[in-house]
Amino acid sequence: MSYEKLLEQLTRHGQEHLVKYWPELNENEREQLASEIQNLDLEEVNEIFRRATESTKVILEKFDDDLKPIPQAHYESVPGLSQEKVLEYENIGFQEISDDKVGVLLLAGGQATRLGFGYPKGMYDVGLPSRKTLFQIQAERILKVQQMAEQRTGKSGKVTWYIMTSEHTMGPTADFFKQHNYFGLDEDNIIFFNQGRLPCFDFNGKIFLDEKYHLSTAPDGNGGIYRALKTQGILDDIARRGVEHLHAHSVDNLLIKVADPVFIGYCKSKNADCAAKVVSKSSPSEAVGVVCRVNGYYKVVEYSELTEEAANRRNPDGKLTFSAGSICNHYFSAQFLQKICNYESKLKHHISNKKIPYIDENGVRVKPSEPNGIKLEKFIFDVFEFAENFICLEVARDVEFSALKNADSAKKDCPSTAREDLLRLHRKYIREAGGIIDDNVDVEISPLLSYGGEDLKDLVENEVFVISPFHLKSMTESSSNGVNGNH
Repeated sequence: MSYEKLLEQLTRHGQEHLVKYWPELNENEREQLASEIQNLDLEEVNEIFRRATESTKVILEKFDDDLKPIPQAHYESVPGLSQEKVLEYENIGFQEISDDKVGVLLLAGGQATRLGFGYPKGMYDVGLPSRKTLFQIQAERILKVQQMAEQRTGKSGKVTWYIMTSEHTMGPTADFFKQHNYFGLDEDNIIFFNQGRLPCFDFNGKIFLDEKYHLSTAPDGNGGIYRALKTQGILDDIARRGVEHLHAHSVDNLLIKVADPVFIGYCKSKNADCAAKVVSKSSPSEAVGVVCRVNGYYKVVEYSELTEEAANRRNPDGKLTFSAGSICNHYFSAQFLQKICNYESKLKHHISNKKIPYIDENGVRVKPSEPNGIKLEKFIFDVFEFAENFICLEVARDVEFSALKNADSAKKDCPSTAREDLLRLHRKYIREAGGIIDDNVDVEISPLLSYGGEDLKDLVENEVFVISPFHLKSMTESSSNGVNGNH
């Protein structure tokens, strides 16, 4: 496209500053810039910015009048269920796995920059005795759950693993899986796809240049998954394979029960199209979004949007009224995803004020010290309101949730807290199976040996654990005892 045409198109949409440095660019740089501009639907991008900023002005409404907790009929708590009920849900889930009807949607686009690690977060090792990475642990949980399903049903099935990366993490992630032979999983059942990107804007809606020949863009949030599923052929793949249930979660929960048969079974038995796993809030002021109903629609209300009165409200039994803490752990029926991806453009974009490097008036690249612009993103949970049968499953935090967000200096949601949460859970599993272990002894149980504390009795009953750190492995892992240094 000629410079004149490009300028005319940009001027029509108020973004003509993007070609300000055209005379200084060489042929390759001009090609890159022209191609990036042409790949944008400028009308749509401007409209997205306008809608997002408009809706932010009205978002500060208080939700109190029409705020309701999840109705009891749509809510169950695993710690409160009988063993029979858990087994019933689990058996349904195992059957679906054996019938190849279960897929996992892994949100793995993030770089681990906050952890001081220059690679995709899934490649991070929190320092467990085994030195396994997040990707390896989750892959091994899938292997184990497939094996358990076969033992329970007599039929061998496969879980399809859909891994959403970002433009920058796709290459390193795919290489990492290849180098590790897909951690024992079938390569055909692992599908990588990319989330989209959106331009970064200044506060007046002008798109930033990151370089004179390159637009500033950022990933479109975990809610970008819906557009990506559609545009990258994943919905077609789900339909082709006959997958009916998708378990979606973020990569950074060390305790995640991947393809959890209890969750799948619960959702299938209730005929849910969409569901969320939640944990009970630890205190009224815990900074976590709450799953609830607003105007009759299911939503996640951010902690900052709850009034103090609502955050502190309690039921007659003393439990917080709004206690269903959102942990980015969701279920979608394949049918619901097909439906939602057709009108994902209606999902709102959320505004995030950020420090965005940019090329200034003088052609100099500036790294601001204060937020100077806007990144736009969608959230995965914004589809809850479109569900016809939405349900919640409360799980025990110490069993299923430990986030990895920060460097150790934060002392919260960091490698050392996640590692300690997992080791504490594994000590609990050992004690429940009849083993003897002190709180200062660190024993990690391989996911290939036990998915959730089962099958340990024969191995640990009456055993006293004193060696620390220690890696308790399955027969298929190396036959040497003690710590496994492989990763």
